Order: sequence, then C-alpha cells, then structure tokens
Amino acid sequence: MIKFRFCIFLAFVALLYGNAMGQIVTNETPTIDVDSMRRAFDNRPYFGLYKDNYFVFGTSIGHEPTVRNSNVKFQISFSQRLTKSTLPGHTYLYLFYSQKCFWNVLEESMPMTDLNFNPGFGIAKPLFVKDRFIGELKLMVEHESNGRDGDNSRSWNKISLASNIVVDPHLIVHAKAWIPIIDGQNNKDILDYCGIYQMGMTLNSTNKKFGMSTLLTKRRGWNFNYNVQVELSYRFNNNQNQYFFLQYYNGYGEGLLEYNKHHSQLRAGIVIKPQLFSDF
Repeated sequence: MIKFRFCIFLAFVALLYGNAMGQIVTNETPTIDVDSMRRAFDNRPYFGLYKDNYFVFGTSIGHEPTVRNSNVKFQISFSQRLTKSTLPGHTYLYLFYSQKCFWNVLEESMPMTDLNFNPGFGIAKPLFVKDRFIGELKLMVEHESNGRDGDNSRSWNKISLASNIVVDPHLIVHAKAWIPIIDGQNNKDILDYCGIYQMGMTLNSTNKKFGMSTLLTKRRGWNFNYNVQVELSYRFNNNQNQYFFLQYYNGYGEGLLEYNKHHSQLRAGIVIKPQLFSDF
C-alpha cells in the first residue's frame, strides 16, 4: 500500500509539472547564439522531466488476452539539475530518478507485480555546431533494481554514455552504451536479455502534433537479436504537453522480475514528454 501511494504521488507531481512545461514548448530549433543558449539552459527550472512519463494499459500480442498478461504499465521520471554551466567544458551536474511499474489491475487483488527503480547521477553537456544547438551528451552512473530480496531480487549498475542529436526540427537520433557492473546474484546473465547498448530515433510532424519513436536494444551476442520498442504519440492541444500514446514492446527485459522471459505487448494511454527531447 505504501509503494502504491508513493507511485501515485509521483505520478501526480509529474502531471502538474508536465502541464506547466507544456506552456513553454517551442516548435522550432533556429540558429542561435551559443552564449544565449547557455543562458537559456542556466535559466531553465532546476527540476524537470527526464524520460517520458506515461500511463498505459494493454495486453499480450500473439496470445489470448488474460488477466495475467493484460496490465497497466506506467513510468515516472524526473531530474534535478545541481549546477549551472560553471563546471569545466560548460557541463551540468544532475541527479535523476525513474520508476517503471507493472500493475495487474484485472486480477482480484490488483497487485503491482514488478516495480523497477532507476536512480543515478551524471554530467550533461549541450552540443553546438556553427552556433546551432544540436543536442546533448551525458555521462551517467546508474543503479537499477526491483527492491526485492531472496529469489526475486534483481539489480545491476551501469556507467552509461548517452547522446541525443537534433538532426533537424523533425528528426532526433539517440544512442546509449554502458559498462555493466552486475551485483545481483539472480541475474548474472542480464546482458543476454537487457542488452549492451541501444539506439533509436524520433520523428515529429512540422507542428509537433504527431510523433513516432523507435528504440532498439542489442542483446549480448553476435546475432541480430534486438529488443524493439515502437511508440506513437498525438498531442491533444498545441498549448499542452499531453499526448495520446501507443506503445509496442517486443523482446526481453521489459521489466526486471521477468527479464529473461519474452514479451510482446501493445498498450495505449497518456504520455507527458520533456521539453526538448525524451531520454531513453
């Protein structure tokens, strides 16, 4: 019950913040002065969204829907910037936290079957080419676990390098690779399922009303084995930062508890997106 209330509280905070940030979202990425852009970064709120914040419901693809394979999935994610651009290389130090939950709302007791906690800290550097903002580079130390003990305990740590590149106002490409530090006794083979790197892209319409993103996570091995996530979004109102959201996941590692089991899930719901671009 305590975990449930905590999850709902975080969702409420994220919704309030997402609505506020939606008022200052811009549709253009013009050529600008680098110093002006750095001042804009410095003047942004210290607290902000990190990854997409969403609440979706759906079921398994390729199997008959049941109360066990139909569930709610939601993610709460935010970051806290600790400094302005006064560190070497005009970088920023920040803390972040993400929480992903799987909630079997159709079962009698409505259990939350898997809660994944992902705190960490890192440095971020805005990237500029010829006075044009083109994205961001991040170096992070992450921990991810499901907060359980015994046979159901899952945990690992990562030193990650991630980048988002704004190719043009309609296309963003992103990639992330990590050095794993596996401390969980029950998930020593996690790289075979949760992967060693990821890459993807996001496409947006001219008015930012429609969006599509793909995320490919490479599992360990030389064969063509990827976990695939595809998302579609439609913004209700140009002055809001809320979207109708469709998410399809196919592969392993969607959640930590059953990281070594294959899932093919289609879910729909609502998403709130960060101001510039989404992290993955």
